[in-house]
Amino acid sequence: MNKLTLQDVGVKGKRVLMRVDYNVPMDDKGTILDDQRIKASLPSIKYILDNGGKVVLMSHLGRPEGQKDDRLKMEPISVRLEKLLGRPVKQLPDCIGSEVEKAVSKLKDGECVLLENLRFYPGEEGNDDDFSRKLAYLGNVYVNDAFSVSHRSHASVVGVTRYLRGIAGLQMKKEIEYLSRLLKDPEQPFWAVFGGAKVSDKITIIQNLFAAVKGMIVGGAMAYTFMRAKGMATGNSKVEVEKIELAKTILAQAEAQKIEIVLPVDHLVADKVEAKARIRIEAGEIPEGWAGVDIGPKSIQLFTEKLQKAKTVIWNGPMGIFEIDKFAAGTQRIALALSNLKATTVVGGGETAAAASKFGLSEKMTHVSTGGGASLEFLEGKELPGVQVLANR
Repeated sequence: MNKLTLQDVGVKGKRVLMRVDYNVPMDDKGTILDDQRIKASLPSIKYILDNGGKVVLMSHLGRPEGQKDDRLKMEPISVRLEKLLGRPVKQLPDCIGSEVEKAVSKLKDGECVLLENLRFYPGEEGNDDDFSRKLAYLGNVYVNDAFSVSHRSHASVVGVTRYLRGIAGLQMKKEIEYLSRLLKDPEQPFWAVFGGAKVSDKITIIQNLFAAVKGMIVGGAMAYTFMRAKGMATGNSKVEVEKIELAKTILAQAEAQKIEIVLPVDHLVADKVEAKARIRIEAGEIPEGWAGVDIGPKSIQLFTEKLQKAKTVIWNGPMGIFEIDKFAAGTQRIALALSNLKATTVVGGGETAAAASKFGLSEKMTHVSTGGGASLEFLEGKELPGVQVLANR
């Protein structure tokens, strides 16, 4: 990686302003449902504190639309972070202003504070120069460890680098290295596993990976659009009708480049998409009145067999509606198969990371990306604004 990282700069006695992504799922009572993103930031925080630096953390939470919202305060995050870190984390009442400036000026080496929700100010998403300058005033060094928001040109991601040199955190370094390897130098055979609802979300990635992959497995609702492209009936399944021609083009491109595309051979179907639905297994096509909600047992076996010889796998998108337990078997079994491979397994953010976490398999994957949209854009070959502004070695 050609970007400066935390390990390349001295942090002793420095106030390190660090962008993290603590936009974690919470219930109505403010209980954190998944703390993977908080855990991902721990190596960078510990590195700074252990090397005599002071940490000023900044993040957003939810969509307060530039207004203060008591339901989206960062306090539950600081409580969880303190527990995970095993050190005190002081929650500050704001993210800019004289009170915050006074508090950070009194920080001692080895101390850590968390700023209030950045998106309480419209200047964050607007990449406002004055807001960026006020944030930058709080640090001597700026570290971006929030890969998952680095596709956004926001004040805390891009704006602050007009005033402070930008350095990559340890999680950011890990993300860039693993995802870059998929595009430039994957160990072969390299397979991609795609799922989720939309072909349109993955089209550029699919085409960008054609130069490197041996084969692609397609599950989830994406598969039904490909089935329609092959003239197969899909019943009431979710199909991107306007993308059927695009799916035909992808299939033709794959055939011309001798890339294997593997679709489900059977399906778990339901008469309605809810937990109390009637379900059954259908081979081949899906009849009217039924919707595909997961891959079937023969598809699980087929997909698993195809992956056995893989040395590198990127997985992006669930195989079905895994949030409903009776529709989760396909996603769970493919996640389990990936976790048992003697291969580099990269899980591409968002729903896929949530699925790996739900089934307790995150730790058995080589790398679980914290970035949903960011990892998609990176794999499309786009340069992320938040990565672009970081200092080169």
